[in-house]
Amino acid sequence: MARRTDLDPRDWPATRETAHRMLDDILDHVEGLRDQPVWRAPPPEIRQAFREPLPAGPSDLADLRQTFLSSVLPYSSGNAHPGFMGWVQGAGGVAGLLGEMLAAGMNANCGGRDHMALEVEQQVAAWTREIFRFPESATGLFLTGASQANFLATLIARRRALGAPVRAGGLGAQGLRLRAYASRAVHGCVTRAMDMAGLGADALRLIPVDANHRLMVSELSRAVAEDRRDGFQPFLLVGTAGSVDVGAVDDLTALADLAAFEDLHFHVDGALGALGMLAPSVAPKLAGIERADSIAFDWHKWGQTPYDAGFLLVRDGELHRATFAADARYLARAERGLAAGDFWPCDYGPDLSRGFRALKTWFTLKAYGAEALGAAIERTCALARELAAKVAAEPQLELLAPVQLNIVCFRYRDEAADELNAEIVMRLHEAGEVAPSLTDINGRRAIRAAIVNHRTDERDIDALVRATLEAGRQCRQRRAA
Repeated sequence: MARRTDLDPRDWPATRETAHRMLDDILDHVEGLRDQPVWRAPPPEIRQAFREPLPAGPSDLADLRQTFLSSVLPYSSGNAHPGFMGWVQGAGGVAGLLGEMLAAGMNANCGGRDHMALEVEQQVAAWTREIFRFPESATGLFLTGASQANFLATLIARRRALGAPVRAGGLGAQGLRLRAYASRAVHGCVTRAMDMAGLGADALRLIPVDANHRLMVSELSRAVAEDRRDGFQPFLLVGTAGSVDVGAVDDLTALADLAAFEDLHFHVDGALGALGMLAPSVAPKLAGIERADSIAFDWHKWGQTPYDAGFLLVRDGELHRATFAADARYLARAERGLAAGDFWPCDYGPDLSRGFRALKTWFTLKAYGAEALGAAIERTCALARELAAKVAAEPQLELLAPVQLNIVCFRYRDEAADELNAEIVMRLHEAGEVAPSLTDINGRRAIRAAIVNHRTDERDIDALVRATLEAGRQCRQRRAA
């Protein structure tokens, strides 16, 4: 008998039993998150176990399940936990979890061709246009995250400024004089986008911010005029809808006005805050985002879709396609059959091999609905305001920035505050009850609580304040001893 070379199970009933147990395992994990530590460091012996040579032979699926349960699952980054407030990371949801499982089973390649996975992606793109009040001619694309979406938007703006020849001939002398603008609070991925686009990081001119960490429009106008006088070609303006440090939202209406007057591509980095459009109390803060030429954001943050599910929305769909589409004989289109289909995502971005990110997002939107997601967003902002009030009520704590969305930056008062607050955050992580992060606000080290998780509630806010005060007290006592 010829040896089997396919990889399907030899014992389907046993595989089904183990698979069902694995689904129960992960559902048990999610259901019991609050009873677990937010984070724990993997022991050295666990790390060492993942330094083995490439396996030549098979392993039993049931054994792999046990390894996952004992050596991987307990040592996650913790962003699904209600006490996680570090960085800006969504918690995911059960509906999206199940959607991701089904997508993995389909194993659809969403680079192109005629199949329903692309119809699902188009449905989510249509809903996205509705959220941001974009025209039907606008196009949308799933990506790994807003960092990649910001990069693609830079390439689209570059194509708009330099025309079709840039794709074959490169930047040339004219391209090296392009100038983009963003606030000093913009995410670092925008600077990297300039680098990766061949423009160089210096092509991005960072504009001062006001006391609320918003781009100063008067300074922007002056900078554009100055650059034009000096022979530069302004081409791109990046507005921020939720800055990474404090959650600030630029005056998007004023930026849209200036971009229209100066003929700049107006892009909004909305990784953190753009989906606030789903929340009635937050949407007014984003006024002007509907006038953007492109928007980058993440469904895996406030959208509570499991990682990863970034998205780029582009007003001018034809410009979007012209920036990336290329003829290739192996991608020839047909009138009928699998090679048919109107929408091939490989025409709108760099990836030909793409996973089915849209399904978990579709499951999330359909299972919960826009109103419930909006309510969860509003809840995170309300909890941030509650945390800010508790910080203000504690003499030993100090609020370092206005709370504009769902981020609170504060510190423990001390003569060596920078060093002490860094130590406090590490102690909080190791204790496993709450996990904020660190940033710098006006040159001062800050404890940063980014409340993105739909599971977070008042208990976690109280725990953060209590644990911060206790850790600060212990650090001072140790220093005095």
